[in-house]
Amino acid sequence: MTLAYKELTLPLRKEADNVEALDLARWQFGITTVYHFFFVPLTISLAPLVAIMQTFWFVTKKDHWLKLTKFFGKLLMINFSLGLVTGIVQEFQFGMTWSEYSRFVGDVFGAPLAMEALAAFFLESVFLGLWIFGWDRLSKRLHLMAIWLFAIGVNLSAFFILAANSWMQHPVGTRFENGRAEMDSIWTVLGNELLLKGAFPHTITAAFVVGGTFVMGIAAWWMIRLARSRTPENVEKARTVYRPAVVFGAVVTIIAGLGLLYSGDQMGQLMFREQPGKMAAAEAVCETTDGAPFTIAAFGPLVGAECDQLTRVIEVPGMASFLSTRDWNAPFPGVQNVQADHVAKYGHVDDVGNAVTYTPDLMINFWSFRLMIGLAIFSAALAVIGLLAVRKGKVTESKWLKRLALWAIPMPFLACSFGWIFTEMGRQPWLVSPNPTGIDEIRLLTSRGVSTSVPGGIVLTSMILFTLIYAVLAVAWWILIHRYANEGVLDTVHDVSPEGRAAAGGSSGGSDEPDGPLSFAY
Repeated sequence: MTLAYKELTLPLRKEADNVEALDLARWQFGITTVYHFFFVPLTISLAPLVAIMQTFWFVTKKDHWLKLTKFFGKLLMINFSLGLVTGIVQEFQFGMTWSEYSRFVGDVFGAPLAMEALAAFFLESVFLGLWIFGWDRLSKRLHLMAIWLFAIGVNLSAFFILAANSWMQHPVGTRFENGRAEMDSIWTVLGNELLLKGAFPHTITAAFVVGGTFVMGIAAWWMIRLARSRTPENVEKARTVYRPAVVFGAVVTIIAGLGLLYSGDQMGQLMFREQPGKMAAAEAVCETTDGAPFTIAAFGPLVGAECDQLTRVIEVPGMASFLSTRDWNAPFPGVQNVQADHVAKYGHVDDVGNAVTYTPDLMINFWSFRLMIGLAIFSAALAVIGLLAVRKGKVTESKWLKRLALWAIPMPFLACSFGWIFTEMGRQPWLVSPNPTGIDEIRLLTSRGVSTSVPGGIVLTSMILFTLIYAVLAVAWWILIHRYANEGVLDTVHDVSPEGRAAAGGSSGGSDEPDGPLSFAY
C-alpha cells in the first residue's frame, strides 16, 4: 500500500520504447496544453469585462459603453471559438496517450471534468448564443443576463478544471482501492485547500491582468492614434470612447495585479509545504539553507538538478525563506536534500528499474518562475503610466506610450504560459504528487501514466499533425484579432433591444448592419 504506483499490474516494455513514448507523450501534451492555455485567460476575464461594459450601458444609457461592448464582444467571440476548439483535443489525450493515468485516477479526475461539461459548458454555449443573436430579439435586461450567465459559466469551467488539476498537485478526499484512486467525497475534492487558497484565485486574477491589459492596450493605441490626427471629431472620439476604456482597463489591471500578488504569495506558501522540490528548483537552492536568499538571476550549469557552480546575480537575503514561511531565518530545503528525502521514502528506482529524480529540471523551473513574474511588469507599467496620462479628462499623443501599449498586450499572455509551465514541470516526476500531510499512498509517477499500447511512432505522428493544425489556427486567430482590432469601435451603434426598436419606429438591424447581431468572418 505504501507504494501504490508499484502495485499496478501493467505489462512491462523495453526501456527504450518506454522512454520514447513517454517523452513524445509529454511533448505532445505540453504543446497542446500551453497552446490552449494561451486563449483561456483572455476568455476567463474578457467575458465578465464585456458584461461589465454592457452593465455600464444598461445603467448609464451612454452610447460609448454600447460601442465598447460590441467591439470587445466581437474579440471575445473570436478568442472563445479558438480556445474551445483547441481544448477538446486534451480530452482525447487522457484516454489515448495517457490511458494508464486515466485508469488510475479516472474515478476522481473525471468527476470535476464531467461537472465542467454538464454545468459550465452548458451555461457557456447556451447563453453565448443568446447573447450573440439576441441583440434585436431580447429585452435589454434579458440580454444583459445572458452575457453575465456566460461569464459565470466561463469561470465555473475554470473552477472545475482547476479542481481536477489541484487534486493532481495535492490529492484529497480519496482512498487507494482495487489498484486505483477512488473518491471518498467530491466536496473534499472541490474544497481542496490548494484550489481555494491558491490555484483558483491565482489563475483568475492572472486572467484579469491579461484581460485588463488587452482592453487597455488596444484602447490606448486607438486613443493616441486618433488624438495625433488632431481633427476635432477624432479627438472627441478618443476622449469619449477610448479614454473610458483605457481607464477601465487600467483599474482592472491594478486591482487584479494586487490580487495576483496576494494569491501568488498564498500559492507559494502552499507549494513550499506540499511540493518542496518545486520551490527548491525555483530558487536553485542546492542544500537546505537557513535564511535562503531570493535570486534575481543565475547563470552557469543549470542543468538537471545540478546547482553547485552557479553565478548568482542580485540576491535579496532571507527573502526566499520569508516568502515561504514568513520567517527570514527559516530553513529552506535544497534540491539535494529533497532528493535524498524522497529516495528514502519512495525508493530510488521505479518498477522497471529506471532511476528516479525527484526534483524537477532547474533550468526550466528557475527561469519560468522568473519570467512569470517579470513579464507582468509590462502590464503594471502600462496601467500606471496610462492612468497618469489620461488624468483629469485628458487624452495623450505620446508615441512611446502607444508603443508600450502594443508591447504590453502579449506580455501577460506569455507570463501566464510560463506560470503554467512552472506549475506542471515543477510537479515532476509525479503526475499525481504524494500528499505529505495525509494520503501520500495516492501518487503516480509520470512514467507510469503513459499508455502501454500506443507506440511512439503514433504519438509522434499525432503530435506533428496537432502542431501543424494548431499553427494554422494560430494564424487564423491572429488574422481575425488583428483585423477586428484594427477596425476599431464602430461610429454607429444603436439601441437594438425590442424597446429601442419600438422607440425608433420599429426598425430591426440586420446582421450586416453595425447595430445587428454580432458576427465575424475571414
